[in-house]
Order: sequence, then structure tokens, then C-alpha cells
Amino acid sequence: MERVQQHSLSSQLKITIPLTFAPHNQVTLFHGDCMDFMRTIPDQSVQLVVTSPPYNIGKEYEDVLDIEAYKAQQRQVISECVRILGRKGSICWQVGNYVNRGEIIPLDVLLYDCFRENALKLRNRIVWHFGHGLHCSNRFSGRYETINWFTKSDDYVFNLDPVRVPQKYPGKRHFKGPRRGELSGNPMGKNPSDVWDIPNVKANHVEKSEHPCQFPVALVQRLVLSLTNADDLVFDPFLGVGTTAIAAVINGRRAAGSECVEGYHDLAVERVTKALAGELRVRLDRPVYEPSRHLGLTVNPWHKGN
Repeated sequence: MERVQQHSLSSQLKITIPLTFAPHNQVTLFHGDCMDFMRTIPDQSVQLVVTSPPYNIGKEYEDVLDIEAYKAQQRQVISECVRILGRKGSICWQVGNYVNRGEIIPLDVLLYDCFRENALKLRNRIVWHFGHGLHCSNRFSGRYETINWFTKSDDYVFNLDPVRVPQKYPGKRHFKGPRRGELSGNPMGKNPSDVWDIPNVKANHVEKSEHPCQFPVALVQRLVLSLTNADDLVFDPFLGVGTTAIAAVINGRRAAGSECVEGYHDLAVERVTKALAGELRVRLDRPVYEPSRHLGLTVNPWHKGN
């Protein structure tokens, strides 16, 4: 019999989250090793793989490995992700840097050939910029990570309109030619480009949980909306507290993922259950907040006279 976890919410809804994969499941959240879970998923079942794997920096959910051993481990996971990926599907690998005695190794560069070995094609190297993080004293403080978007073929899903962002000058008009005087922009907004300014999940972020490296729903949501269609299956081999699954289900997609840490898996089940019931608070994909210049915290105390 299929194992499930059931939660009763304040809305009196009873939602079950299966722990073993079946093609008809709206959501599957597996507790255990991702390789074990992927072996239960048929070939070409997934439209989109989105994940942020361990960075090999000693978090509780990983062992620090020799960098080549880490790469070999990632290569195994990537190859299995390719097997379950559909012909029109995409893989998005969101990573930062491995730091060894002050030297940084960009993980997207390290892992690039693991994708090329599987005949995947890189479509974008997206820079995710965020405003908060550790302050460095012997190098510039890191304020970005990357998402490498690969496709399995040249015939892939890409929907731009759902992820357009506000234009800087929406009233701009053509100044010459046959369309002179007409509005020059797209009424739905502009292409968000390959540099995304989305706050990371820190401190008082509405999505903050106990996970130390949680990425925001808005980040994954752009990938879900642009690289899948309704009811497609989105998969995350390193699920964490369920952000990828949440971004999928709140946008009418199916989701599957695996998480080896029991506490994080339980939290993922809880959060996804709330998302399905419409009770989970998330930060919408909107421009970053700019505080008023008249707030006390924005006034420079060393230059009060200016």
C-alpha cells in the first residue's frame, strides 16, 4: 500500500501527499536518497528539473568531499535527471561557489561538462542577484549565484509572456519609420533578461524556514511558468523544504522531489500541503522594495548636513 502523510488544515481540507511515485500523482515527496527515488520514475516523464544541489561546504545535509568526488557524485545525479527528462524538457541547475581556504570555485563552471556529456544544450546562464549575504573582508562580498538552463533538444518549451516584467519606459514610442508615434513596447512587459534581481530568503522574509540555504518561490516560479505548460511534471532531486514543489503546484503543475533530511522533508510536506490549500504565504515576483529616503535607517548619520 502506498504510504502517505495526511494533514488537516484550518480550512478542514484533508490533503494527502504521496511518498512514492505514480504518474497520476499531483505531488510526490520522497524521503530518502534522490538516486533511489529517480529509479522509480519512468524515462522521459519530467518536463522540468529545477534544483539547488549541495555546494560541498559542510551543511548538515552533506559530507564535504574532495572536489573531484563531489563532481562525480553530481555527474551521477545529472545523468539520471537526463534519463527521466522529456524530449522537450529543461534542466535548471542553481548553484553558487565552493570556497576552499579563501579560493572560490564556481560550481556552474565545474559542472558544465557533466551536462555536455549528456548532449544537453545551454540556453542561458542566468545571474540571480540578491542584496543580502555575508560580508567579506578579504574579497568583494558575494551577491549573486547562477542558474544554468539546459535543454534536451532544439525543440523545447519556452513561454515568455507569463514572466515578462514591467518596462522602464512603458510610454516610449517609435521615433521614426512606418510605426513612428506608436508605442514601441510590449503591452505585457519586457523580457526579464538573464539577470534576475530577486531577494534571497533571509531574516524576516515571509518564506523563511529553518533551512539555511532556502531559495525563494519567485525564483523557481519564473522557470516553472516559462519552461512548462499546465499539468506538466516538475522535479527537484534536492528538495529541501519544498520550494520547487510549491512553485509548481501553485501554478497548476505537478511536482515530485526527494529530500534525505527527515526534518526538512517533514517541513516540505507541511509547506506543500498549505500551498495546495491556498494557505501558504509567499513573496510575489515583484520589483525589489526601495525604502524611502526619509526613513531613519536610510539617512546617513555621518552626513546629516547633506
